[in-house]
Amino acid sequence: MFGDSPNKKGQEIEPTPVLVNWLLDSDPAIRWQVMQDLTSAPAEEVAAERARVATEGWGAELLALQGADGRWANTAWNRGWNSTMHVLMLLRDFGLDPASEPAQRALRLVREKVTWQGSGPPECDDNPFFAGELEPCINGQVGAAGAYFGQDVQGIVDRLLGEQLADGGWNCEAENGATRSSFNTTICVLEALLEHELSAGSRPEVTTARRRGEEYLLARHLFFRKSTGEPILRDRKGNAAWTEFAFPTWWHYDVLRGLEYLRRAGVVPDARLTEAIDLVLSKRDSNGRWPLEAHYPGTMPIELGETVGQPSRWITLRALRVLNWYSAGK
Repeated sequence: MFGDSPNKKGQEIEPTPVLVNWLLDSDPAIRWQVMQDLTSAPAEEVAAERARVATEGWGAELLALQGADGRWANTAWNRGWNSTMHVLMLLRDFGLDPASEPAQRALRLVREKVTWQGSGPPECDDNPFFAGELEPCINGQVGAAGAYFGQDVQGIVDRLLGEQLADGGWNCEAENGATRSSFNTTICVLEALLEHELSAGSRPEVTTARRRGEEYLLARHLFFRKSTGEPILRDRKGNAAWTEFAFPTWWHYDVLRGLEYLRRAGVVPDARLTEAIDLVLSKRDSNGRWPLEAHYPGTMPIELGETVGQPSRWITLRALRVLNWYSAGK
């Protein structure tokens, strides 16, 4: 569908020095990940660069916005992108070291002071932040951020396990009668389950649920209808294009986010990913860069300096990681 892929398994894409330097000419949140995943930088240099996320640039800006009550934007969650949940998701994307003193201080405030008062269903008002609320899409995001930062999200995980649908995925509309899963909800939940296992250790019931969710995505080649074999070009909820890559993604699914999850989960690539990989390759420009294709409307807590239609360091980094994982076949 998207043309022949020049990237066969076993042929890792090697970014040029010019491309690497362009990626490194950025914030510590990007630099340390480039150093770790795309260069042969020594581990101690990567760690030193990662430590700067807490004290410089975007990471430090986000941490400085936290209120004395532990919240960002005075709320646990909102329909913008600047709430406590959204900021913690961004800090996870940035790779803020959970063991760093600034991270520990920020998470302690959230754990001890933030509840869902006024941010979720009334019956959840008194819930501590890391107990979550009712919607699996939101709980998936809270669970992913909480687990990454070493918080106790066992209650969220147990709830999510009980909400898995027969086809292997999840859907936040299940409470309204939906019986088929949603890519959006499923990716949020999968990320939470994976972070929980990476942080707290594997549990058979969590691993089994996660494998079923992964199979839900793989059986649909990450963006095809299982019933007809036709590509799903736009989401029915929010009209987002799954074939257009965004950062941050928030609750939205797209093909690159699905691939990034599978890479982190250590899934062995197979032929069902061919169309998704060809889609990624089709977006690479003559300089080896990928553009930002989507930006979801809402209030950002800080600006990340990228424009839709222009080359994106975030998308380029993530695309290269995925392609190298696919090429290595591991």
